[in-house]
Amino acid sequence: MVQSSAEDVDGYLDEVAEGRREALTRLRQLCCTELKGFEEVMAYGMPAYVRDGAAEIAFASQKQYVSFYLLRSDVREAFTARLAAQDMGKGCLRFRKPESIDFDLVRDLLRATAAGSGKSC
Repeated sequence: MVQSSAEDVDGYLDEVAEGRREALTRLRQLCCTELKGFEEVMAYGMPAYVRDGAAEIAFASQKQYVSFYLLRSDVREAFTARLAAQDMGKGCLRFRKPESIDFDLVRDLLRATAAGSGKSC
């Protein structure tokens, strides 16, 4: 699934392949726990977390990997050392296998995102 037409995140997760559903559900739970004050929405066919009208976090099940979008450059810069070993694009962490998701790193990124405000890319 590259882009979903689901109306909400529950619908999105229902569409995800069985082998990835557990990992994506865990990502959602982390987002809901750590991103207090954010709104959970569907944007660009994927779950996103919005504060003050701007998406700061999103995730998706892509064809070849699970993606975690970290849309705040200040948070990415603060985690440069920990992100160096990751498969990372401009604002996207790519996990080739669901079992390779570093949930501790994701949690710390979410906490840093929630702790302050900054510009989304």
